[in-house]
Amino acid sequence: MLFMTKRDKLSTEPYKGVRDFYPEDQFIQRYIFEHMERVCELFGYEEYAASVLEPSELYRSKTSEEIVNEQTYTFTDRGEREVTLRPEMTPTLARMVAARSRDIPFPARWYTIANVFRYERPQKGRLREHWQLNADLIGVSGVAADAEIIAIAHGILRSLGAEERDFEIRVSDRRILETIYENHQVAPELRADVTRLLDRRAKVDDFAKQLASLIGDKADKLIEELELTQSTAYLEDLRVQLEHMGVRNMIVDTKITRGFDYYTGMVFEVFDTADGNNRSLFGGGRYDNLLTLFGDTSIPAVGFGMGDVTARDFLEAHNLMPAYAPATELMICIVEEDATAHAIQIAQSLRREDVTICVNFSGKKIGDQIRQADKMRIPFVIAIGTKERESGKYTIKNLATGAEMTLPADRLAEHLFSSLG
Repeated sequence: MLFMTKRDKLSTEPYKGVRDFYPEDQFIQRYIFEHMERVCELFGYEEYAASVLEPSELYRSKTSEEIVNEQTYTFTDRGEREVTLRPEMTPTLARMVAARSRDIPFPARWYTIANVFRYERPQKGRLREHWQLNADLIGVSGVAADAEIIAIAHGILRSLGAEERDFEIRVSDRRILETIYENHQVAPELRADVTRLLDRRAKVDDFAKQLASLIGDKADKLIEELELTQSTAYLEDLRVQLEHMGVRNMIVDTKITRGFDYYTGMVFEVFDTADGNNRSLFGGGRYDNLLTLFGDTSIPAVGFGMGDVTARDFLEAHNLMPAYAPATELMICIVEEDATAHAIQIAQSLRREDVTICVNFSGKKIGDQIRQADKMRIPFVIAIGTKERESGKYTIKNLATGAEMTLPADRLAEHLFSSLG
């Protein structure tokens, strides 16, 4: 017989940069997801999904070599194919739309909440695996579509309980950058690298030195012109559209560039205004040319991604975290073992009326069973023994108030629903 030593025991820690979701954590996760889903569907968006595995060439062609080489989980499968765990959802969406572009009725409004993977150093607001809402409007261009996408992002945070003063929507336009690149004759092959560097500007200590190494003495003039650009006719039109939709916390900020190569027009980021969490939460923008990389005709598209990690940080920063409430509404405690079959029958009867029930099979004393229900935050308990089985009446107790009521089985569900509201 083999015995495991202390050193041989498996660790209970999860893989670095990912999370376990115990019931209380999953409750918060579902809470966030439900608000995301509800707001998207209020705007007419339909849910889609895809596999977490994609051919690596999808990201080499559609994002950047840096992401594939340094930030992805990429491996060769048994068929000698190079495969990547998706680091983002937009290339997958583009692939799916390109595959059926003749059949999809445009404009298409799609959303998904997908888990994505990045191999990077875990830090506040950034892990190696997270879940991300992606909402995209495909097949229509123009300021109204751009405003709708921003309004959805705004609507989700408001739905989660935030006030407009709790966050800012900082908006710019990639076309501003393209004009400045033209004005200062920045070589086309350098523009993607310059844009990615601009996106990381606040995080790079030697930003000016790195920019100068890319474009030489054009760097200072480029930054000067970018900072002098206060707004454009398009951005002011966007502001008006958003105000019509009840969104009044848009700010023009030409430092917003977004790091992905595929953006072609409006770009935005949502910033938390809380002192302890003053950072970018999520963002998106317009990407009208991505589908052409699949050999398809150009289809205009605009969208955004919102991660669950920064969403949760936002809720904590603004004291908006929901109080945990278990899905179970009632625990049936068994007084004597002989009452088990009857307790199960009562439970099944109530489940048919949509009451969520667990039956305590522990065999512990009734007081211990009730204490377990209280610890699990289950709001109601019923104890079933010989007396209840013979009388057909059951005392249901509210653990929060201590109130009790004795009722026949056919009135238990009605009492629960009225008590729970």
